[in-house]
Amino acid sequence: MKRGEKAVLFLIVFLVGAGMVRSFFNVEKHDHDIPFYSTATPEVTRDAMDVYKKSGCKECHSLWTMKNILESVPAPMMDGIGSLRSEAWLFDYLSSANPQSIMPSRLKLEFRMPSYVSLSERDRHTLAAYLASLKVQDWYLEQTRKAEFEKLTGKEYKQ
Repeated sequence: MKRGEKAVLFLIVFLVGAGMVRSFFNVEKHDHDIPFYSTATPEVTRDAMDVYKKSGCKECHSLWTMKNILESVPAPMMDGIGSLRSEAWLFDYLSSANPQSIMPSRLKLEFRMPSYVSLSERDRHTLAAYLASLKVQDWYLEQTRKAEFEKLTGKEYKQ
């Protein structure tokens, strides 16, 4: 075996060994799982996406971790929001003339959640139903709570 071949073989053995050690000590196996999912029907998803786009929600909120990269508004992501808020709560929030009366905001006025009371009741119900369907796996729920808390308050989350 030539010297270069030995180096390549050593590198391969090292990488495989390192991977095995890492997986052995990795007790939490969820690192590569996607924690977010939706329970919405295709019809609700389609209708809600129409409302989501028409209302400009993506200008501030990320959904399926996709956000307008040109915007830097620190709004909470919508992934997993249905595990934190009920459909009724979301509908009331979207229907409020003053959403800050339900959930105070630390953001500048121009970045605060606007009222969607002008949307039709059907559109608000559709959006609330879809947002309530955005769930998070149990093993990731605490991280979702932490992310929302820190975005909303600007403070460190303590369990």
